[in-house]
Amino acid sequence: METNDKIAMDALLADLEEDGAILPSPTPEAAPPRRNLPQMMRKIPVTITLEVGAARVSLQDLLAIEKDSVIELDTLAGEPLVIKVNGTPIGRAEVVVSGENYGLKVVEVESFDLDTLER
Repeated sequence: METNDKIAMDALLADLEEDGAILPSPTPEAAPPRRNLPQMMRKIPVTITLEVGAARVSLQDLLAIEKDSVIELDTLAGEPLVIKVNGTPIGRAEVVVSGENYGLKVVEVESFDLDTLER
């Protein structure tokens, strides 16, 4: 492990200890510290995407696509779009403008709770 990697890992572990994600073991010399899995999971970065829709086309049709081509999607106009976290659907949303950027307004979200994970 390189020095920079070790420093980054030490900082992450210190953060987790401060947040209560790493619990001290009852006897320090007997076992390594226990980890609070749900608390550690909250620190993992994820990617949220908004899926407009999909279309199934043949390779021949794909090769014929050029500028100004229109591909019809399987989503109706005005229908809420699918929210995905790391590629897994978790709800539905509408597109909004937030300042100069696009954003999403959550319409429906599946319930999930990291605290229900087994330790």
